[in-house]
Amino acid sequence: MDLHGIDLNLLVAFDALMCERNVTRAGVRIGRTQPAMSAALSRLRLLLKDDLFIRSASGLQPTPRALELSVPLGDALASIQRTLDFTQAFEPSRSTVRFTLGLSDHPAFTLLPALLQRLAQQGPGMTVKIKSFTAREDALVLLDAGEADVAIGVPGGNTPRIPTMPLFEERFVCVARKKHPLTKKKMTLDAFLAHPHLLVSPEGDGVGHVDTRLAQLGRKRHIVVTLPQMYAAPSIIAHSDLLATMMEGAVQASGLRDALSLLSLPKEIDLAPVPFVLHWHRRNDAHPAQRWLREQIALVCRRKA
Repeated sequence: MDLHGIDLNLLVAFDALMCERNVTRAGVRIGRTQPAMSAALSRLRLLLKDDLFIRSASGLQPTPRALELSVPLGDALASIQRTLDFTQAFEPSRSTVRFTLGLSDHPAFTLLPALLQRLAQQGPGMTVKIKSFTAREDALVLLDAGEADVAIGVPGGNTPRIPTMPLFEERFVCVARKKHPLTKKKMTLDAFLAHPHLLVSPEGDGVGHVDTRLAQLGRKRHIVVTLPQMYAAPSIIAHSDLLATMMEGAVQASGLRDALSLLSLPKEIDLAPVPFVLHWHRRNDAHPAQRWLREQIALVCRRKA
């Protein structure tokens, strides 16, 4: 294919369509009308000899050829932006951009209220869509597919196309109801194992950090309830004799802190804190609105700390 015959604007339109999966929203993203975007898509189909995007009930679905092109073309456009020293200003107070955030449960509960309040103050015309994910690999899938602008969760592996920024950490605590028998005893490993436990297992594997450590010690706890919803756990614990080992911030955000006791884990179970990071796709590195969004998320996290 002769590069002299390619309009760079078509590649920009292709990248917007990959990110938004909707002709109208893609046009808003790059400042084009819906008819202009439809015309660009027609030209792209003719140029690349492929349908590229197929209409479905959930929006435009990329063909295998479009998926094949998305990463190298996105990287090329990002490189061009950096080469040209892209410095376009972003004015949040006048923007009508829509951000799509991928969030695991914990950031959704602990960060989202403050973040939405800040976005509403800084950019009242902006809108926000939330996409949830559980497995850390799902965050990378959302970003690769252009279905989320950023994702917040535990680290999902190191890959050059997905930069990350550390946001905050959460320590593990043992949670029991107020007046639980263990609150009047010294926390030892035997005392910890003498009571039934609730396991929070978002990914459904039925094994927690505690169980991995106990296996190294040749010990095992009695798990009577396993559930994927972290924020259901505090209410269950408050009305039972079960123990749960979970992130301290989840207990604080549950609104049930007064009904619960936070206990230190036995010294034999030394669990590292859970890191939460911000992920984004490298193709969005230089985009002014995307940079601004990442700055707001980092600011909210610093204030939380």
